[in-house]
Amino acid sequence: MKIAILGTRGIPNNYGGFEQFAEHISIGLVQKGHEVTVYNPHFHPYNMPEFKGVNIITIKSPEQKLGSAGNFIYDFRCLKDARYRAFDIIYEASYATCCPFFYLLKSTGAMLITNMDGLEWKRSKWNFFTKRLMKYLEALAVKRSHYIVSDNRGIQDYYRSNFNKDSFLISYGADLNLTHSENDLLDFKISAENFFLLIARMEPENNIDVILQAYKKSGRTEPFLVIGNYKTKYGKYLYKKHNNNQVRFLGSIYNKKILDSLRYYCKAYLHGHSVGGTNPSLLEAMASSCFIIAHKNSFNGSVLKESGVYFDSIETLKNIFTSIDTAILNYKTKFIQENLSEINKNYNWQLIIDMHEKVFKDILAQKNKSACIGSPV
Repeated sequence: MKIAILGTRGIPNNYGGFEQFAEHISIGLVQKGHEVTVYNPHFHPYNMPEFKGVNIITIKSPEQKLGSAGNFIYDFRCLKDARYRAFDIIYEASYATCCPFFYLLKSTGAMLITNMDGLEWKRSKWNFFTKRLMKYLEALAVKRSHYIVSDNRGIQDYYRSNFNKDSFLISYGADLNLTHSENDLLDFKISAENFFLLIARMEPENNIDVILQAYKKSGRTEPFLVIGNYKTKYGKYLYKKHNNNQVRFLGSIYNKKILDSLRYYCKAYLHGHSVGGTNPSLLEAMASSCFIIAHKNSFNGSVLKESGVYFDSIETLKNIFTSIDTAILNYKTKFIQENLSEINKNYNWQLIIDMHEKVFKDILAQKNKSACIGSPV
């Protein structure tokens, strides 16, 4: 198969979940004998035409000048290029800035598959008109994609009930954390099992403000490390409100070895995401033997199940912080064992790669079957 992956900020990953996903899936499919191409924006630091057997096509992106609006231009350019390359499968990561241009693929013969990600229109950062636009784009993507992928049972149910549209259920993946070292904690002046950790984009729907308010009200004295870019407008607000000797905003960290060590040795990992599907950072925490405290919603619940502690308000989370030592003593070993088993069984990367290969093959087989049925005898 000849497969293209579009809609990310490129590989190797130096940004986030979809980029990590694209890196694993593309390399895995190449190792299974397929020809895979990933589209990178021109500002990506990796500038070689190939990465571990994956073809890299670099497209000029105005994102750094225009912000998020520049992604509409970038995605248009990517799709315009892809239409001439005879791909069998074009796999789009998310939909918002690319679906208006899906018409470019109409006569190519490529099968267009869109991973719908989370419920983008629910993000708190959008104003009323932007939310309306996002809902329109969501409907457009569902209509114009040959097939869609949901990364979470809750997301799949949403598209079935709201659009009468079935989707393939394929999650993100994670590798078990086997590379941790207490030496990685030295630069942060922290000790094992004696700090709290949160890794997230600085967005309102990730409940960072709620988490930090609850932590402060609880009277805990262990350091609380916040990892993520706080140079955004909302990030600056959080930094100004909460940063002190106990709450430490560390900015973005992309060194996986350091992140793995921080996850493995934290006292508890806080996961406040509320509008996404299966969030990569939650899987990474599960794979790192974390004691996880998560926002209570159907998306987190379908992944973490009964192997974590849930909060739905500042008050409930404050009480969780207050009694955390007892909870860890009683449940940590059980929760960790269950989460590691869940990663091994349902979220290991090889399984996710195999599932994508099967879906792609089935789609192309169905396409060929339909073509034969419609051909003259």
